[in-house]
Amino acid sequence: MRRPDQQTTTRPTPDAAPGTTPDTPSAEATGPGTRRTADAGGAARSPDPAGPRPVGDLTTEAVLAPYLRGQAAEFLRSLRLHHEHSAPADSGGHDAAAATRALRRSARRISGSLHTFRAALDPLWADQLRAELAWLSGLLAREHAYANRLTRLVEALHQLSGPALPAARGVRAAGESATSDAQGRAALGVGAARAGALLERRLTLARTRSHSAALQALGSSRFHAVADAVALLASDVPLAPGTSARTAEALLEPAERAEQRLLTAVAALPPDDTEPYNEAQDAAWHQARLLLRLHRYAHEVVLGAADPALTGAGHALDLHRDAVEAAGAAAAAARTPRIAPATAYALGVLHADQRHEVEAARTVFRETWPYAAALSTP
Repeated sequence: MRRPDQQTTTRPTPDAAPGTTPDTPSAEATGPGTRRTADAGGAARSPDPAGPRPVGDLTTEAVLAPYLRGQAAEFLRSLRLHHEHSAPADSGGHDAAAATRALRRSARRISGSLHTFRAALDPLWADQLRAELAWLSGLLAREHAYANRLTRLVEALHQLSGPALPAARGVRAAGESATSDAQGRAALGVGAARAGALLERRLTLARTRSHSAALQALGSSRFHAVADAVALLASDVPLAPGTSARTAEALLEPAERAEQRLLTAVAALPPDDTEPYNEAQDAAWHQARLLLRLHRYAHEVVLGAADPALTGAGHALDLHRDAVEAAGAAAAAARTPRIAPATAYALGVLHADQRHEVEAARTVFRETWPYAAALSTP
């Protein structure tokens, strides 16, 4: 694994020490201040974290197994807290939500590590548990996603329908006919309340269904099988034969491949002068976000430390995902049969606004991405 100020075309030898830029497990924003200063060669610099793990300690038995056992213990602890705060109903809702988030975090880290370091583990066991944890994490994420999406869209509608609304913030770019500022505010004001009510009905229903599905899943035999497998993982990690003492092949090389996949995906992202509102490009950005997550987890395993180098970029990709999904929700609501023209207009403006936020998130990502040489330039 290499530092951000190293050239992305070189590959260390199998017995080389890992790089010194571990990613952070947090997805909190650090803002523009995380942008790296460039050296004479144009590559971005990043400070070295304190105390990287010695190469001699990089064995699956000494590093990967304890990491997986620790995440399994966190999974079981979060599950216990979720059970404690989920009953009786309507009490401890905040604590139950926090426990659910912690449950998802540990599930993602176990699943991601099983994917990246599959060769160091029993492959059949790793594939089965990874698939089940991905199912669980996705299921638990839906309710939270619908709630956040509703909050985001209602707040955006409120801001757009206020007195400072520019008449055609994103509508002209999308091909809508130009109107005066006063006409645009009036037309949006008429439909904003109805659009908000429509979104609330749709997303609240989706959230309720997701909550019911999650509760049903947590009581299912499938989930209990997953919990049993994680409980076993907390005490015993099934390693592949002969990997307990291997360093580069078992840990360094898979972590480097995860990094290279991320760098390749980011380098292939379209430059920032491409035509906006190109929703066909969203999938490539989503893929970059998933690869960054795998890269971050690999850093946690191999280097055993956190570094803020990719925090800003990861947060920007999270915002990008949120804006894309919010725009999709606005567009889906606009296709509701027999809605009033004013409601459809408000939803169209809202969709354009969220696509504007998509472009803004892409800009922030480019500004905070520390591997400057890997980004395409216009």
